[in-house]
Amino acid sequence: MTDAIDDWLARCPDPASDPLPGMREAGLFDPAPDYATIARVKAALVERTGLLGVASVWGGRQLVGRHFLGFGTDEQRAEWGGRALAVAISEPKVGAHPKLLTTRADPVDGGFRITGQKAWVSNGPSADAIIVFAITAEEAGRKRYSAFIVPRGTSGLAMSEMPGFHALRPSRHCLLTLDGCLVFAGAMLGQPGSAYERMALPFRDIEDAVGTFGTLGALRHAIGLFTGAALEQAADLGAIVALTSVFAAGAAAVVAALDAGQFRTGDATLVGLRVLAQDIVSRLRSLSMPAAGEILADLDAVLSIAQGPRLARQTNLGQAALRAGKRSE
Repeated sequence: MTDAIDDWLARCPDPASDPLPGMREAGLFDPAPDYATIARVKAALVERTGLLGVASVWGGRQLVGRHFLGFGTDEQRAEWGGRALAVAISEPKVGAHPKLLTTRADPVDGGFRITGQKAWVSNGPSADAIIVFAITAEEAGRKRYSAFIVPRGTSGLAMSEMPGFHALRPSRHCLLTLDGCLVFAGAMLGQPGSAYERMALPFRDIEDAVGTFGTLGALRHAIGLFTGAALEQAADLGAIVALTSVFAAGAAAVVAALDAGQFRTGDATLVGLRVLAQDIVSRLRSLSMPAAGEILADLDAVLSIAQGPRLARQTNLGQAALRAGKRSE
């Protein structure tokens, strides 16, 4: 894959503004065979460019296609495989909490009419279609969600800039408005009413697991910026190199478990990798290298995403340890 990245960089005039030119010609749009391949390429892209956003653009396209289209029909995979897809779950002011989402898909003759707004749609501005999560039923007060492939040119579909988040360039996000968008019945992806549990929840873990390699690439890039540091910083830099090696081993183990179907939600190694990454970033920042400012800011941004759910998993691990301690008394 190193040759493919070299080929892409030779074709792409300005990856920091737009990384897409040359990616198809270099073979980077070909679907990756497994999550480990996606992870390794993410790391290499960031290490070479110093841009976590490049890995977000490329990796998001790969992950959405691999995970969500796995629930599709043969016809859906034939039509959309290898094309740019984005996923729209979160909504303005409420995030992705299933109790608070309001976008609906109401049945009409031959299909569904989708109405609502979606926020923070990663890679939405460059997508050929958006996988939209919408309520299709309510049972005993519980909302049931289905997923729909909504092509970019669908009438009533509008995109606008998503303000307030300017890190991770050149990745882009959008606010998506669906004003009575009509889709045919065959646009539904997977079984009706089960999309949140079967697709959305597992995807959060997949993003986190594979995303560790984007972080790894950024850490390696940052370390490379310190090659001209003063000799008195050698011991501190050596500690960072050693901790990054531990991080790499843990990240590889998590992604291997994902490919083997053995990954578990709340995996302690994944939680630990996040804590370790925060420690390494703090150590890097203490070395005061101005050239590392941008990559460290991107790392801060990545590590700040979904802090609530991640802190909850960390807390669950601690509570389980406390319960185990009490049982042993």
